[in-house]
Amino acid sequence: MTARQAADDTAFIDALRRGDQSAYASLVDQHSSAMMRIAQSYVPSREVAEDVVQETWIAVIKGIDRFEGRSSLRTWLYSILVNLAKRRGVAENRESEKSLHAPTVSPERFEGPHGENPGHWKEHPSAFPLSPEGSVLSGELLQVVNEGLSELPQRQKLVVALRDVLGFDSDEVCELLDISLANQRVLLHRGRAVVRQRLEDYLVGQP
Repeated sequence: MTARQAADDTAFIDALRRGDQSAYASLVDQHSSAMMRIAQSYVPSREVAEDVVQETWIAVIKGIDRFEGRSSLRTWLYSILVNLAKRRGVAENRESEKSLHAPTVSPERFEGPHGENPGHWKEHPSAFPLSPEGSVLSGELLQVVNEGLSELPQRQKLVVALRDVLGFDSDEVCELLDISLANQRVLLHRGRAVVRQRLEDYLVGQP
């Protein structure tokens, strides 16, 4: 968190502690949609996800006076959300993780043992568009990304959504999901491979 972000957080937190309704409304407008997306990754239905988001806002209102600023306001908010979502049944409804030993990219995309460059790409993949929601990933392209995310095991889906859709950095993701940096890298790599393939298939089919 930069010095400027810390200063902005401090002013915003002071407004929340004073009960400034416009500050709360701004926070809700900024994060509710993304919170729903994350909550739905943990719970079995939209209705339960809505309950989780509502519980999160109640927890924020009750807990803002105890917020110590050890992390950013955003990280604190999403950590509450994730913890509440887990308590609402993530253990019972979590998707079975796909085999960690499955290849992330089809072997057919590499040169065979008798090619000119064995083990190398036949054709290099398109660069993965690293951009928060509302920038490059918008409109139909964002829909393609969401479809790709829906195919992923839960933890891969969360890591890719937090990093590449919501713009969290790796340290924030590790803190939110309580995973190691190495594990985060593996989940991100595997998840991106699936989403990248979706994007490539979509873009190839465009006029």
